[in-house]
Amino acid sequence: MTPAYDAAVRREELSARLQQVEERIGSACRAAGRPRGDVTLIVVTKHFPVQDVEALCELGVSNIGENRDQEASAKIAALPPEVRRRLQVHFIGRLQSNKAASLASYVDTVHSIDREKLVRALDRAAAAGGREIGALVQVSLDADTAAGGRGGIPLEGVAALADSVAASDHLTLRGLMAVAPLGVDPAEAFARLATAAGGVRAGHPGAGWISAGMSADLESAVANGATHLRVGSAILGSRPPFG
Repeated sequence: MTPAYDAAVRREELSARLQQVEERIGSACRAAGRPRGDVTLIVVTKHFPVQDVEALCELGVSNIGENRDQEASAKIAALPPEVRRRLQVHFIGRLQSNKAASLASYVDTVHSIDREKLVRALDRAAAAGGREIGALVQVSLDADTAAGGRGGIPLEGVAALADSVAASDHLTLRGLMAVAPLGVDPAEAFARLATAAGGVRAGHPGAGWISAGMSADLESAVANGATHLRVGSAILGSRPPFG
């Protein structure tokens, strides 16, 4: 039988896991000769309940990531107002343009912009809601982008899409995001992302974010200039341990 949620036990577990990840990030920053303050930790709370988000906020987490609008919108709506005010909400999953209006009502930054149609839809939705939304272009680092892979726009299309985001009235271009392809050295993949990010910054100096690195490869991401890490299972576990 799946145990019920025990807030005290769960908070202790999250605290210990969060500390372990913080130690990894600190070590990676030292190895790369970078200050810890250069790197923002986004705790990916997809599949986990609102109680976990509240506990993480109590532990000092100020950035969370979600990847499904239906789950995320309900979870954010359920947060106490004082908790929501302390959090930045990042959407990191693939996004359908017909979800833009819902997303624009609660998300602070979208990491997965991969096509022009989505830029237009999200800009309209942000305008209708009177909001400004941060946006990152998701880059595909897969050798065969036609096969699907981890999502994103091919490297050759990054500059034009970044220009489109930057020209939008209600979107702020933050930088680039990518997921290391399966079966590939993440260091090599993140090095290519860093090169692409440098090209975008040349035309848009304020677009300095590099969103890269997850539980298994955060060290490689930090070594290659990542500014934002998206870490889920190393902090929350592989699946909710309660019913």
